[in-house]
Amino acid sequence: MATATTEKHSLQAQARASKNKNEARRVRKGGLVPAVLYGAKKDPVAVSLDPKQVSRILHSASGHNTIFELALDGERTQAMIVDWQYEPIKGALLHVDLKRIAMDQKLTVNVPVVLRGEPAGVKQQGGILEQTLREVEVECLPGDIPTAIEADVSELVFGKVLRVSDLKPGDKVKILSEANQPVAHVVTIKEEVAPTPEAAAAEAAAAPAEPEVIKKGKQGTEEEAGAEAEKPEKAEKKDKK
Repeated sequence: MATATTEKHSLQAQARASKNKNEARRVRKGGLVPAVLYGAKKDPVAVSLDPKQVSRILHSASGHNTIFELALDGERTQAMIVDWQYEPIKGALLHVDLKRIAMDQKLTVNVPVVLRGEPAGVKQQGGILEQTLREVEVECLPGDIPTAIEADVSELVFGKVLRVSDLKPGDKVKILSEANQPVAHVVTIKEEVAPTPEAAAAEAAAAPAEPEVIKKGKQGTEEEAGAEAEKPEKAEKKDKK
């Protein structure tokens, strides 16, 4: 099952003089984030964006797959975010790549897979659900991009695997990911077995002991120091005689 994007977003962009690093630093100091707009067989354009507007789109239901209206120099075009970078420590946006979108041309995007229901293998057999694939690659028109592809896992039991071929994205969406690729299955819970006293004793006996060379070295040093301390005393007795 696929849920289509309905939320509307817009983004205001300002043209930048250049795409060099110094210019990007000045943009960030001004509270904006540097970006590049490309696509639709037009030359790339360096722009600056409001990071709050970008974050609002990235954290929306459709995330980076959101198609929004981009305003630049009095013109409006449909666009989407195709790449972005965060500063690793403070988490601030560092750079964004935007792409112009033609609403009548199909495009390829990654869409998350959402599992619904409680598997019979969990409820009746005591297993746990493991999701091995969290998104799939799809092809569709921009207006048909699903927010997520839902899959019912209520009939999953031990030995049964939900695969990409089992997903039902709808007639307007074509899945490009490998059909036989596993998406989810039910696995057994692995219990940790406590070692027996005999096994614990054997493990302790097998543990490497402290090297004897180190102990002997320390003892030898102490004995030598004691011998050196006795030498002056013996010499003193001989002098008294």
